Parts: sequence; structure tokens; C-alpha cells
Amino acid sequence: MKFETVIGLEVHVELSTQTKLFCSCKNSFGANPNTLVCPVCLGMPGVLPVVNKEAIEKHIMAALAVGCRIPEHSKFDRKNYFYPDMPKNFQTSQYDLPLALGGSLEINLPDGEKKVIGITRIHLEEDTGKSKHAGETGSIVESDYTLLDYNRAGVPLLEIVSEPDMRTPEEAYQYLNELKKILVWLGVSDCKMEQGSLRCDANISIRPEGQEEFGVKAEIKNMNSFRSVRSALLYEEKRQREVIESGGRIIQETRGWEEDRGITVSMRSKEEAHDYRYFPEPDLPPMVVDKEWIERAKQKLPELPGERKLRFAAEYGLPEYDSGILNLSRSISDFFEEAAKLSGDPKQTSNWLMGDILKYLNQNELEIHETRLKPEALAEMINLIKKDVISGKIGKDLIEELLKNGGNPEEIVEKRGWKQISSGDDLLPVIKQVVDDNPKVLTQYLEGKESVKGFFVGQVMKKTAGKANPALVGKMMDEELERRKNNR
Repeated sequence: MKFETVIGLEVHVELSTQTKLFCSCKNSFGANPNTLVCPVCLGMPGVLPVVNKEAIEKHIMAALAVGCRIPEHSKFDRKNYFYPDMPKNFQTSQYDLPLALGGSLEINLPDGEKKVIGITRIHLEEDTGKSKHAGETGSIVESDYTLLDYNRAGVPLLEIVSEPDMRTPEEAYQYLNELKKILVWLGVSDCKMEQGSLRCDANISIRPEGQEEFGVKAEIKNMNSFRSVRSALLYEEKRQREVIESGGRIIQETRGWEEDRGITVSMRSKEEAHDYRYFPEPDLPPMVVDKEWIERAKQKLPELPGERKLRFAAEYGLPEYDSGILNLSRSISDFFEEAAKLSGDPKQTSNWLMGDILKYLNQNELEIHETRLKPEALAEMINLIKKDVISGKIGKDLIEELLKNGGNPEEIVEKRGWKQISSGDDLLPVIKQVVDDNPKVLTQYLEGKESVKGFFVGQVMKKTAGKANPALVGKMMDEELERRKNNR
């Protein structure tokens, strides 16, 4: 029997607001435990929450960017359940009247096709604290006590619930990447999974091909990277098929992903909505989001990556591939546009960004704004190459220097003695010396193996520390080798 996989994702994203959702405590990562707390976020008796307007506005921006509808009326609800790291013993969330409904996200599939994934809703809630188990290793806990840090409790959290439109773990992986790109692009969250500002739960079931009714789903938790999400879904897809094919029955449950073992394990039976005993939050009045508020949020929306990708291709004449890479990150995209206008050469600007610069950023896990390189410096360096002041090889050394330490490219070139050698009188002795030092290679050339000319050019570049003008070296090497051939 052939099966079809059905996947839906629940993505939790911490908003990068200045303060928490219902109090004035700082919303920050890395502070000492329990130093960013107050009676409100600790759930002390008699306190009253106040909604953070910035969180509402960032929620609306994220929702508009994926085409959601913003209802005029929404409200907060109490979601009742007990976790040790939830100080109030309930979570202020949204149930039947969320801040955003509908929407969709287009993803690129490996075969080049595109697919639209529906978004059911985006609601706003408060985050919980964090538990630290003494002696914790992986997902196995062997300890006598647990430490609780409530700094995160009360941080505004978006829950983005997709439709069950994904049919493969790869589609889920692409959806997460596209969603993260948009949220970071908007500046509503840094989406750093390693810091917990983006988390994902996955619902997966299988059904016989052609069947419309969904199968029994399992929810997978404890996945700490997008790759983990993909791996967990691949495992669970295989596990469910094996259970059914062996005559077993899938039960609705929550399962945890154990990275070290590469398996999912049963955690508990899956809760239903009625288990949480939702009821309207009595300390917060219903919210009214009028058309003027939505219009103000629309005005704040930047040009989105898909729109900018098309514009870059049309305005700067870039290949679709280049435009796509440059718009994976808003910081790279903004940097490119400024540098391209200053250099007057969009394609060379794109080449340097996609090559040496992105390689450096990836190796050092940096964003471009975290380096010392400025758009005007990249533009000036490109023009130095075009004017034959420096070679492309020296440009590689120069760009690394600019990334690490910044500075004025022309001054650095002068100080380091990196100016290109473009004088035939200076290059001729080096060319002759290289040919004389390699008689065996010269013999190969004289016997008809012209491809060895590249070796001679490379040796000249090496002897001049990359400062020789490559085009001039190639021309003069042709002349020298031709002279040797005629004189043998």
C-alpha cells in the first residue's frame, strides 16, 4: 500500500520587543537568571497586566507580510495547565479570536517548482520560563533537582500555525527557512534557534494515497534546528508506516526527538483544546484593531524579499540566481544595493558579495553589519581593480582586511605595497627568470603542449605576490615563449 504524508507545523517566535508582553521588564537574552522579573511576570497576587503595544504592531507586520487577515476584534484567553517553569500556572494566550487569520507562504521545492503553504492563524501569547536540570545530558535527565529561570517568562511569543499542506519533510524544511527569512527581514525577531527565540513543533500523520480523511497524528517536540525538524519527520514518517504495515495502530501522542539516537520517543498523550479549559482573560479587555492601525503597520512594512528579488533582476540586470542569493538576508540585500550604486558595477558587486564576503561571513558566523566592511569601501575596491591599481588576487587579501579591520582601500593598498605591477620593464625580468628556472616545462611547451603557459603565468603571479597585472603577464608570456620557440 502506498501512503501519503501529511505535515503541519506550529512555529513559536519570540518578538524582539524592548520589554515583555504584559510588563515593563526588559526582553533580553543572556542576563543572569531571575534578574529580569517583576511581580507581573511572576504572577504575584493582585497584579494587573498591561498589553505591550510594540508587540501588537510587530505581530500585525508579520501577519500582513504573509497575507493574513487582521480581524477588528480579538482577545486574550487563559490557557490552563501546570508546568514548573510557568509561574502563573496558566498561560495568557489567544484561543477563538486571534490577532491574525488565514495567509500563506510560497516555498521553492528542490525540483524548481513552487508550492503555496497555507497559514491557519497567528496568535500572540506569553513565553514560559526555562528549566535547568542538574546533570542533564541530551534529552535524558538524571538529577535530584531542577533550577528555574523566569527571565523568559512573559516574553511576547507568536505562534504561527500552518495548514497541513506539507507532504514531505523537505517541504517542512523549506517552509521553515522561508518563514525565518521573512521574520528576520521584517526585524520582528532574530529567530535564533540556538537561543530559543524560534522553536518548532511538528504534527505528522500518514494516510493511504487517495484518502481524504487525515490519519492519526503525532506531535514532535524538542527539535533544536531546522535539520533536526527534517530528520525527526523522516524518522517519524518511516515509523508510522512500519507500525501500520505490521498491523499496528497509531495513537495520538506527543513524541520527543532524541538527536543523539536519531529517534522519536513517546512523551505523553496529546492534549485537546478542552483539556486546557480556555476562558477569556478577565484582567485584559478585548482588543480593537481598527483600519487606521492596520494602515500604519502597512506603511512600516519594508520591501519584501520576493519583491526585491524581482526588482534586482530587472533594475540591475542580475541573473535570477544572484538576485535570490543577495535577498536571503536583508542586511546583505541593503549592503549590495548601496555598494552597487556607488561602484556603478552591480555584477562585480554581486560577485564579491556572493564569493569571498559570504564565505567569510559563513565561516565566522557573522552578519555583514557585524563586520568592519562598509559599502563605500567595497565600491572603492572594485574601482581600484577596474583601474588596474590592484589585481583581483590582491582584492581577495584587501577584502579580508576590510572585513576584519575596515579602513580606506586606497590607503591600505599604499601602506601594504599592494599596487599592481603594470610596467612591462618591471615584469620582463621576472618572466624571463620564471622560464629559465623551469626548463622541463619549457621543453613541453616547445613540443606543442601549450597548456603549460598557465603554469608560467602562475609562477610570475607567485613571485610578484599577486601584484602583477594578469592580462599583461599573459600577453608578455606569449611573446617570450614565442621568442624562445623561434630561437631554438
